[in-house]
Amino acid sequence: MNPAADNPRMARIQAMLTQALAPTRLELVDDSHRHAGHAGARQGGHFTLRIAAPGFAGKRPLECHRMIYAALGELMQTDIHALSIDLLPDAAVDLE
Repeated sequence: MNPAADNPRMARIQAMLTQALAPTRLELVDDSHRHAGHAGARQGGHFTLRIAAPGFAGKRPLECHRMIYAALGELMQTDIHALSIDLLPDAAVDLE
């Protein structure tokens, strides 16, 4: 089951990350329900992202986060209130 199929916002986030970063692993979880009552939770937008991408090889975590934010562009201002990022090792890069 693909949660993004029922959530257009998640589908758009996944599409933008896939297009920009070609991740080897991408898991996106909508955590908005865990923030009920929080001012920023009124329209959702709390996500946890677990991601691995070849472009992250040799980069510091801060650089990888910046790449993710750049890939998401305007969504960071309009659709995403909070994004927790967990960078995963990329098996494809580790094999080289």
